[in-house]
Parts: sequence; structure tokens; C-alpha cells
Amino acid sequence: MKNKGKTMNLTKETQETYNIQLTNLLDGIADKYDIAPERVEKFRNGLEIIKGRKFDKVVKTLGTQRCVWGFVAKTDGVLKGIPYFKGDVFKAAGWRAPAKHVRGSIFSTENNWYSWTGPNYL
Repeated sequence: MKNKGKTMNLTKETQETYNIQLTNLLDGIADKYDIAPERVEKFRNGLEIIKGRKFDKVVKTLGTQRCVWGFVAKTDGVLKGIPYFKGDVFKAAGWRAPAKHVRGSIFSTENNWYSWTGPNYL
């Protein structure tokens, strides 16, 4: 991979689109939280993005527990030998790293690839 270990600079327009889609993902996650309608806003407020070098981490907080919902690729690249593209979403392998395979994309019009608990299994 030519760009190994480096992040690409995104244009202002591309970065804005990425941020809008990331916000839409958080809203979509909250919409799928159908446990109790009065708790949806509290759940949505517990979702946050932690910026990283290659991936943005989506973290959810429920009560006093924090866990990783998933990771979103900030640029194109290769993870464990498999290419991925900007906006691809990964299940979490742990607190610091994404799992190997892409589960969906924030740029997709479909939202059947995730639930409020995280990206779906393959």
C-alpha cells in the first residue's frame, strides 16, 4: 500500500459530507433503539465520536458503561490485507481496533447493516 501509515488530507467539501453522514449514522443508531421511546434521546446523547488517525471510533454510553459501537474509516486503505474505503464501517475487535471485514458504509442509502448494538455480523 502506497499510503501506509499516513492519512490523506480531505477536501473541505468531502470532510463536510463525511461529517454529515457520520451524524446521520448516529441518528440512525438512535432510531433503532426501540427499547422505550422516552429513552431514545438519552441514548442518542450517549453516542459520541472519538477522532483517530485512520478511524473514527463510535462510542456508546449506557449508564456508567462505555463501549465501542464500531469504527468508521476516515480514508481509503488496507486493514489486515483487505482494502477498505472512506466511510466504511467496521465492527469493533476491541476498544482500540476494528475487526477485519467491512460491515457497511455511512454513504449507503441502506441501513439494514447495523442495529443499535453495533454493525451486524457477516
